[in-house]
Amino acid sequence: MSFWIDTHCHLDAPELAPDVDAVREHARQAGVGHCVLPAVERANWNDVRRLAHQHGDSYALGIHPLYTGNAADGDLELLAQALEQHREDPRLVAVGEIGLDYFVPGLDPARQEHFYREQLRLARRFGLPVILHVRRSADRLLKGLREVQGLSGIAHAFNGSAQQAQAFVDLGFKLGFGGAVTYDRALQLRRLATQLPLACLVMETDSPDIPPHWLYATAAEREAGRPQGRNTPGELPRIGEVVAELRGMTVQALAEVSTANALAALPRLAPLLRAGQAPSPSFTDS
Repeated sequence: MSFWIDTHCHLDAPELAPDVDAVREHARQAGVGHCVLPAVERANWNDVRRLAHQHGDSYALGIHPLYTGNAADGDLELLAQALEQHREDPRLVAVGEIGLDYFVPGLDPARQEHFYREQLRLARRFGLPVILHVRRSADRLLKGLREVQGLSGIAHAFNGSAQQAQAFVDLGFKLGFGGAVTYDRALQLRRLATQLPLACLVMETDSPDIPPHWLYATAAEREAGRPQGRNTPGELPRIGEVVAELRGMTVQALAEVSTANALAALPRLAPLLRAGQAPSPSFTDS
């Protein structure tokens, strides 16, 4: 069975909470050997850390751009304290999910950019990669990365231009591909998944968000009684099949390369995999 790393999975989301242990075990049985759990706000830092320890996975700490409006100014200092407190935790692999979002209305661009740049500086200070939220914001994200130099990581759910993709790659970033690439109408994204160097691709589900096409129900379909399917990390191998087919390669080969790329993007993953990813024998919320 192929070994997959889901480089972006919100196991702590309310949609997965009722049966999260079963969700994670199903993914493991499907071949998803490891999940990276990015935080989105101070309120869920302990949740992602607990789940990562419980299931033998890893986590990132950060403040998502969609949550900057509710974040307190002091949350950046609290993030610095959390990164310091857990810097020896081998399951802490990145600062994230951070970035910019110019698609959702009502967000303060200046506040987003302040939180983004300050979190880039924290990542550099603690020697961690970053997991970036990129939505209609690639150029501004790249500007920040050129100002706060020396960082690498993953541009999650990338859906920009080929030129923007190459700019991230030139800065040492991998690009995350997930459920969106399974849609026939996603022509630009599918071209990127086909034409970009294989060495820059990592796989993700962003579960429970961005469901693949076989789970998606339109508004009309939902009104007619078809439920929206729930996206879970167990969908990753099937998403990988789509990407492998687009690239004309075997699923096993894609799994191997994307896993190697994930290890390169998030260097702290490698020791976890060598150690067998066993859940932590004890965990406290301290």
